[in-house]
Amino acid sequence: MTAWTRRRLLTSAAATALPAAGLATAAAPPARAAAARARTGDADVADALRALPAVRLIEERQDAGPGYRHFVLGLRQPVDHTNPAAGTFEQRLTLLHTAADRPTVLFSTGYTAVLTPRLTEPAVLLGANQLQVEHRYFGASRPAEPGYAHLTIRQAADDHHRVVRLFRRIYPGAWISTGGSKGGMASVYHRRFHPHDVNGTVVYSAPNNTDDRDDRAYLRFLETVGTPAAREALRTAQRAILLRRAEMAARYEAWAAAANDTFRLVGGADRALEIAVLRAPFMFWQRGTPADVAAIPGPGATDGELYTWLDDTAGLELYADTTARNYIPYWYQIGTQLGYGGFPTAHLAGLLRHPGAAEPRSFVPRDVPLRFDRAAMPDIDRWVRRRGSRLLFLYGTQDPSVAEHFRPGGPDSRVLWVPGGNHGADLADLSPADRTAAEDTLVRWAGQEYFTHTLGT
Repeated sequence: MTAWTRRRLLTSAAATALPAAGLATAAAPPARAAAARARTGDADVADALRALPAVRLIEERQDAGPGYRHFVLGLRQPVDHTNPAAGTFEQRLTLLHTAADRPTVLFSTGYTAVLTPRLTEPAVLLGANQLQVEHRYFGASRPAEPGYAHLTIRQAADDHHRVVRLFRRIYPGAWISTGGSKGGMASVYHRRFHPHDVNGTVVYSAPNNTDDRDDRAYLRFLETVGTPAAREALRTAQRAILLRRAEMAARYEAWAAAANDTFRLVGGADRALEIAVLRAPFMFWQRGTPADVAAIPGPGATDGELYTWLDDTAGLELYADTTARNYIPYWYQIGTQLGYGGFPTAHLAGLLRHPGAAEPRSFVPRDVPLRFDRAAMPDIDRWVRRRGSRLLFLYGTQDPSVAEHFRPGGPDSRVLWVPGGNHGADLADLSPADRTAAEDTLVRWAGQEYFTHTLGT
């Protein structure tokens, strides 16, 4: 079992459909008894999990590290938490269990659950149990209803709230929530609507797009990040690819044909190529390092070198149907509540053919309406600035997410920075003083008394 040291989560293959089950709303006496026995060490945790209402133990995987057990679970959730008549769906969870009397980390992916047993930094630091929650409408956690009407930040927050309330029957101690990027955003939204569910939250690399109509912060970031030479090298590579558009699109189409893939969702290989080129600088700075700057193709680059660089940087498979369909829920959220940044285009004048191609609409089927809720993100931002407590945000200074980042103003909350860090910045990358402060904060949130008397620290 490896510690989770990167925020970027790769989509795993969707699991087979799960059978329906009734939605229990209260614990039966046997469930309470099993949970109590698990807390006192008198029962196997698997028995306690099976006794929880609305929970299905799908499998126990034999891949956890020393001191842990790895379970894959299904939790029957309401499609609409405000309307029981809307039906239910089964949400995928994974549990890394070590002991019922230890803290528990609630890990929000924001996307599909990863079945590889990865401990987050807070779980490693605290020696905690870890409960991973797959986001509704992703992976196996898909309601049967057509469309995405109930894919909202409030419904997802209510999913997380129900998870905490239910699993507290087994894990009554301190809870810490965490997530990176979109998973970090989901952790913040959970706290906004259920601020007392957990003892504290660690958020990695989470953007905060308060006003989707104003892209100036993202444009300013992309026009100033790194060195002038690095930015010019990126612009040169973008222009070179679009100047050789026919050759590049032909390579792209040949790859798709060999992979039995298509471009029906985004509207063709040429359009997909243009989207990838526009997004390349943003994605370069998300994951790029100083060593990657030297690898940007120069003026003498061949078609193959340019194509390979674009694929490595922007992930060309993301815009072909097989992968793009898995991310429809992501783009739906971007286009209805979360918002999106813009890209500099002045240096590509005369080379662009598809206005608005990089907008969320390109990635969501046309029969699915996209109506943007302009009140959702300002509400989150106000809460974080004025009332959000016990929130720890971590950012790398060269990550585009910092263009519009969270600015907590509530008690016991702060932002920590990794100079030169990208979208994968971790607590381990902080300066020694900031890392110590962050770790001390986590221990305090989890309960210093627990660590003094139980772990002997």
